[in-house]
Amino acid sequence: MARTAETKPSDWAKPAFLALSCVGFVSSAHAAVDAANDTAEADAADRPEVVVTGRHDDKPANVKLTAPLIDTPRSITILPETLIKDTGSASLVDALRTVPGITFGAAEGGNPIGDRPFIRGFDSQGSTYVDGVRDIGAQTREVFAIEQIEVVKGSDSVLGGRGSAGGTLNIVSKLPKLADFARGDVSYGNADYKRATIDVNHKLNDIIAVRVEGMWHDQDVAGRDAIWQKRWGIAPSITIGLGTPTRLTASYYHLHSNELPDSGLPYGYVCSATVCNAPAGDFVLSEPVHHVTTKGGITGTVPYSTFYGLKDRDFRKSNTDQFTMRAEHDFGSDIMLRNTARFSHTWQGYSFLLPDDSTGNVIGTTTTNATTGGVTQYTNGGYVWRRANTRAGVTNTLINQTDLTAKFDTGPLKHSVATGVEFSSEDAHRGTYVMATGSTISPRCNSNTIARYYCTSLFAPNPNDPWVNYASDTSSVPTPVVRSPGYGDIFNKGITRAAYLFDTVSFGDWLIANVGARYDDFTSTVRPGRATVTAPSIELRRRDRDWSYQAGLVAKPTRNSSLYVSYATSVTPPNSLLGEGSEQNSVGTTVTPLLDQLKPEKTKSLEAGAKADILGERLSLTAAVFRTESSNARVSIDANTVAFIGKKQVEGFELGFNGRIAKGWTIFGGYSYLDAKIKEAGLSALTAAAVPGQAAKTVYVPSINNGKRFPQTAKDSFTAWTTYETNAFSIGGGAFYTSRVFGGYSDNRTATQNAAGVVTINPATTILARSIPSYWRFDARASYKLDKHIELSVNAQNLTNKRYFNQAYASHYASVAPGRTVFGTLSVDY
Repeated sequence: MARTAETKPSDWAKPAFLALSCVGFVSSAHAAVDAANDTAEADAADRPEVVVTGRHDDKPANVKLTAPLIDTPRSITILPETLIKDTGSASLVDALRTVPGITFGAAEGGNPIGDRPFIRGFDSQGSTYVDGVRDIGAQTREVFAIEQIEVVKGSDSVLGGRGSAGGTLNIVSKLPKLADFARGDVSYGNADYKRATIDVNHKLNDIIAVRVEGMWHDQDVAGRDAIWQKRWGIAPSITIGLGTPTRLTASYYHLHSNELPDSGLPYGYVCSATVCNAPAGDFVLSEPVHHVTTKGGITGTVPYSTFYGLKDRDFRKSNTDQFTMRAEHDFGSDIMLRNTARFSHTWQGYSFLLPDDSTGNVIGTTTTNATTGGVTQYTNGGYVWRRANTRAGVTNTLINQTDLTAKFDTGPLKHSVATGVEFSSEDAHRGTYVMATGSTISPRCNSNTIARYYCTSLFAPNPNDPWVNYASDTSSVPTPVVRSPGYGDIFNKGITRAAYLFDTVSFGDWLIANVGARYDDFTSTVRPGRATVTAPSIELRRRDRDWSYQAGLVAKPTRNSSLYVSYATSVTPPNSLLGEGSEQNSVGTTVTPLLDQLKPEKTKSLEAGAKADILGERLSLTAAVFRTESSNARVSIDANTVAFIGKKQVEGFELGFNGRIAKGWTIFGGYSYLDAKIKEAGLSALTAAAVPGQAAKTVYVPSINNGKRFPQTAKDSFTAWTTYETNAFSIGGGAFYTSRVFGGYSDNRTATQNAAGVVTINPATTILARSIPSYWRFDARASYKLDKHIELSVNAQNLTNKRYFNQAYASHYASVAPGRTVFGTLSVDY
C-alpha cells in the first residue's frame, strides 16, 4: 500500500488490460417447466423433465459450479424467462420479488434509486454479474434481453471475487441459437402503461446465427402523483461456429433510461442529541407519515400518492453500453477453453429528491412558530424540506476472464475441474450538479424557503411549483443548473488480478466432495476532488491480497436426492464499490492515518441442506439451514481512529419448491427466515458543549446499533407463483409476503460537562427505529392462445391495490410501492 502526493495521469489514462476467466454463475434449480409446451404434447405429463431455458439438462451452465445442481452443496435459485414473463416483470427488481430472502434497500448518494439487492441481509449491489462478469455501475436493470437470473446464496467470493458476503446475482443474456424464430409483445394498461419488446433469431447457415432483442417502455406509476418512467434498449449478437468445437460470440447491449425519480414519503419522527420530537420509549417505531398530528395541533392524512419533488428540478437519466466477445473451444468432450472479454460504460445523472425530516420539520419541534426580522420559522410541523441529492457519474470497466474445464479420473475417483484467471480494470468518477436548495439554512423551513419552494406542505405539495435556481440560498440572481467543475470530481480506480480452482470429486455413487479456492489481488486508488483548479491533487492507494475458499460434502441417498454440508468465505476489501454504492469501508478522500488502519471485512458461511427431485424429476424441493458471520467490519473508536471489531451474524433457514406438480400445473417459490443481528457496531460520538473555563469536548459511547436487527432485512419472507394451463387457456397468480423491515436506529443521548471539565452522559429517553410495516401482495395473470402463434394475456400486479412501502432508508424517507397495475399483452411467436 502506498500514498503519493501527486496525481499520476499515466496511471489513469493507460488502457486497462483484457483478462481471462469465466462466464459464470449459472446455478439452475430445475426451473419452472414450460406449461404451454407440456399441455401441447399429450405425453409430456408422464415424461421426467427438468427445463432450464430450453435445456433438458440438470447441470448448471456456470462452469465454476462443477456438478449438477442437485449435487452442488449451495442454496441456488434460478428464475427462467418464462417465469419473468408470466409475472409481468419489466425490471430486475420486479423479477426478484419472487425469490424469498432478498430485499431491496434505498440509498442516498451513489445509487439512490438503482438496484441495491440485499441477499441474506448483506448488500449485494457490488456482487451483480452479467454472463459471469462483474457489473458494478449503478443502474436500474431491464429484463428484455435476459434469458434467466441466477441467485447463489451464502458467502461466495470464491465464485465471483471481492464482496459477495450474502450471495450473488448473475444475469444470463439471450444469445443466438441454431433456429429461426421471432417473438414480439405489445402491452398497454392503466397509469398509461405502454411496453413493446421484440426478440428475433435468424440462422444464417448451419454454423452462424444472429439475434436481436429490443424494448421500448413508457409509463406513469400507478398510485403515485407525477412519477413517470421511460426507457428503450437494444441487444444484438452474432455467434459463429454453433454446433462446432470452436465458437465465437460478439454481443452489444444498450439501455437508455429517462425518468422522474421517486423517493416516497418522509418518516414522522426524528431523534438525535440535538433534536428529538418522538415520544419517550425504549423502541419507538417511526414509520412513513400517513395519519399525522403535528406539534402545532394540525391533524391530517398524507395520501400514499403524495410526491414532494419538483418537475422543474428533479430528473434521472442513464445510459448503459456493454460490448462482449466470447471465444470457446472444445478439446473433445471433456475439455473446454473459454475466454470472455467485455467493455462496459455506464453514465448516470440525477437530481433526486429526499423528503427530509432531519430538523424535525415534518412533525415539528415546537407548538408555536417564532418570527424574527420578518421571517417566520415554521417549527411546529407540517412541512417537508425538498432536499436534492445530485450526481453526474461515469463508470468504465474492462474485464477479461479465461476458463478451462475438464473431466478426468484418478483411479476410482472422478473429477470435474474448473480453473481460470481474471484481469480487470474498473474506474469511476463522479461530480454533482450545482443548485441552491436551502441546505445552508436552519431550521430548514421558514417563510423565505417556502417562497422559494425549498420547503413545501406536508399534506398538499405541488410538483408543478415554479422552482428557480439561484446563485446561492440567499441570492436573488437566477442561474442555470450546471455540472460541478471537473477538477472537483472524485476518481476511483480498481485493478483486479485473480486466479481460481474448483474440483468436484465423486467417491462412487454415494459421496461427493466439492472444493474451491480463489486468490484476489485488488488495488484500489482514489483521487479526491480539488477545491480549486490550482489546488494540488493527491492520490490514495492501497493493495489487498486475499484468499477465499469453499468446501462441501454431498451424500446421495438416491440418485435424485442429496444431503449436504458446506463452508464458504468471502472478503470485502476497502473501496470495493469504487464509490458506486453505499461504501461502509471507504478509503476516504484525505491523507490521514486512517489509510494505514484499513482492513478487509471477512465473512464465513456454514450451511446444511437437502435437495430432492420428485414426481418423476418434475418437482424440485430444497431445504437449508445456515449461519453467516461477518467480522472485521469497520467501526469508529474516536475522531481519528477506526477499529475492525464490528461483527454481524445471520442465522436462518430456507425452503424452496420449483417445477410441476400435475399436468399443466407449475409452481415456484419458497420461504426464508433470517435472524440477523448486529453483534458489535463500535462507538458513536457525542459533543459536550463548551462551558465557562472549558472548551467543547467530544466523547464516545456504545453505538445504538449494537444488538439491533440488520437494516434492510426482512425476518420472514414468502413467495409463491403458480400457473395452471388447460388447452389454450391458462390462469396463474402469486402471493408475496415480507415482514417488517428496519431502515436505521437513533437515540437522544447527550453529553454535558461542568466547570471542572467532568463529562456526564445523559441517558436516552427515546430509542427510535425507522421502519416500514410488513405486507402481503397478490398478483394474477390469465391468458388465452388464439392459435399456436398468438396469445392474449392480462396481468394484474398488486391485485388488491395494497398501499405498502418496499424500501426503507436509514433516515428521511421510505419508498412507496406502485398501486394496482393492470395491463394486457398481445404476444406473437413465429
